Amino acid sequence: MTVTPDLNGHVALVTGGSRGIGAAIAIALSEAGAAVAVNYRERAADADAVVTKIKDKGGRAIAVAADVSQGTAVAAMVKQAAAALGPIDILINNAGMAIVRGVDDLTEAEFDLTIAVNLKSAFLCTQAVLPAMRAKKWGRIVNISSGAARGAGAIGVHYNASKAGMEGLTRGYAARLVKEGITVNAVAPSLIETDMMRGRTDLAARIPLGRMGQADEVAQSVLMLLGNDYMTGQTVHLNGGMSFN
Repeated sequence: MTVTPDLNGHVALVTGGSRGIGAAIAIALSEAGAAVAVNYRERAADADAVVTKIKDKGGRAIAVAADVSQGTAVAAMVKQAAAALGPIDILINNAGMAIVRGVDDLTEAEFDLTIAVNLKSAFLCTQAVLPAMRAKKWGRIVNISSGAARGAGAIGVHYNASKAGMEGLTRGYAARLVKEGITVNAVAPSLIETDMMRGRTDLAARIPLGRMGQADEVAQSVLMLLGNDYMTGQTVHLNGGMSFN
């Protein structure tokens, strides 16, 4: 059974929302009643398609272009979303990149870029939406981490560091914002069948459940966190039984 919170009257921003996990979350938030700003960097057509799906079901949504690793772009994005939909009180930090590199192949530039896109973006977006959440005395922030935050992973040490940092950021904000009615949690999926991973049937052999996860299952976990006033500073793992906390 899936429990869906009532998000009518709320406005959500989903970074990296044009496809995969981000798109599934954006659609799920809309189905729960939220107006949704779908952020993208380059995939305008994909973001527009997500917005169209939401509007076709009677929801409110806009696509907003921004490089969320840049502070000025984030400020403009939040201003545009608020003008169109209302003040943002739900933030899903999903934007990320995954450059596969070995220890000896990874460059300083690639390390810096990964940290900027995967970790700094979450900081910038959180800082940008906090004033509206504080004014409302209510806010929900969910950061999309990864099993690589606590395991070896297959992408590289730069990716490990960026996701581990995101979980540290989650706990730090949670501790400091809980008394203001704002919860901050993370979801850490592993081996989800997105466009990037589709066809990698070899990876399913590593999963005790016997299959890869689905983007909709990640979205369900996000909804659970949004509807729980008492949960903050936590990381929810979705990995089909590959590891346990």
